[in-house]
Order: sequence, then structure tokens, then C-alpha cells
Amino acid sequence: MTAITTAMVLAAGLGTRMRPITDRLPKPMVEVNGKTLIDVALDRLDAAGVTTAVVNLHAHADLLERHLASRTRPRIVLSDERDALLETGGGIARALPLLGPDPFFVVNADTIWIEGIRPNLPTLAARFDPALMDICLLLAPAVISIGYEGRGDFLMDGEGRLTPRPERLTVPFVYAGAAVVSPGIFRDVPEGAFSLSRLFRRAAEAGRLYGQRMEGVWMHVGTPEAIAEAEEAIARSKD
Repeated sequence: MTAITTAMVLAAGLGTRMRPITDRLPKPMVEVNGKTLIDVALDRLDAAGVTTAVVNLHAHADLLERHLASRTRPRIVLSDERDALLETGGGIARALPLLGPDPFFVVNADTIWIEGIRPNLPTLAARFDPALMDICLLLAPAVISIGYEGRGDFLMDGEGRLTPRPERLTVPFVYAGAAVVSPGIFRDVPEGAFSLSRLFRRAAEAGRLYGQRMEGVWMHVGTPEAIAEAEEAIARSKD
């Protein structure tokens, strides 16, 4: 497998649960432990060998564009969604000409985790097999994730193949906001806004949705109160 050198960073969301902070800032510019969430994500992509990161813009787009102008690694390419919020899937579909023909990382700009022994993005890239997979998701065990109170997202079999959570059940794994995606999964997608979860289901139905269990601890920083909880967890990890 050729090294993955391109990434899509999803940074256009409104961050409504993070209000009032996101009344003045885009959620990716919220700081945790003295560093913006998007810089944490971009630094991890850089360390994983990504040379080009396509970042979409909508909420507080001018602020985020100015913030990103100071970065030199990875190279930042902007995908402008000021005209319409396209959701996660629609945002990637618009950016496909910028991403190229090869598999690429998709990373939520607000995802954050404490690394384990091995860094997770290179492990995820190494796991991706285009002969078997259209999408490979980084997954966190729901029970040890910080700030997460949901019922999980996926079941995973012994081969790593994923099944989306059946209705009314609780399942072990939650999507940790990072994936490797083959651009071919975007064939025949609808125009305009749609969720990336639509393509997760499409890949699962074809038996081509896989997962990689992350090392370390994933943190769901969805509200202002969750920032302090994440910072406490980071401090504990350094003791």
C-alpha cells in the first residue's frame, strides 16, 4: 500500500453544542490544553506523513482561514463552503478534485485523543487494504472514552468488519473521528448536503467497512464543560 499523503479535515460545522464559545469562534479553534483542536489534528496528520490537508470552511470561515495561513506543514488547501453547509459527506464530495485519486485520511477537526504506545493514524493507514475495504474507521471503546455518553456506533467482527449499531442496542465501539477512505465510495452520491454516515452504511452493506481499534483514550469534547474534563485527562496521562 502506497503511503497516504493527503487528508480531508472537516472543519465547517456550526458547533452548536459548544455555544457560547462558538458564537465567536469556529469549533476547531477551541483550545484544549493550550492548543487549538484543529492544530492538534493537523500536527498528527503531519507526523503521519500527510503533506497536503484539504480543510473545508463555513462557520466563522474568515477566522479559520486566517488561523490556518500561519501553517506550513502540512500544506493547507481550502475548500470553501461559505455558500452552503454541505455536511460531512457533501463537504468531501465537493473537495474530491482537490484530494486526488488515491485513498485519503478523513479527520474531524475537533477530534482529540491521548495516544497510546503506537500513534493511531499511521496504524490506521497501515490497516487500510483497498482490495478489501472502501472505508476503514478509527474506533474507540465506548466504555473508556472520556465525555462520551452514547450507545456506541458499531459492532466489529473478528476480521475487523463493521456493522452499524442496530436500533435499540448498545454496541462496544464509537467512531473516533478519523478514517481512511477510498474516493470510489463517492460514486453516485447525491448533490448537495449529506452525511458521511450514508457512505458508512453503503460500505457496510457491501462488506467493505472495516475498523481499527485505537490505542490510548478518545475524548469527546462536545460542550464547554467537556474542555476541563479533557484537560484533566491529559494532565493525568503525563503523571
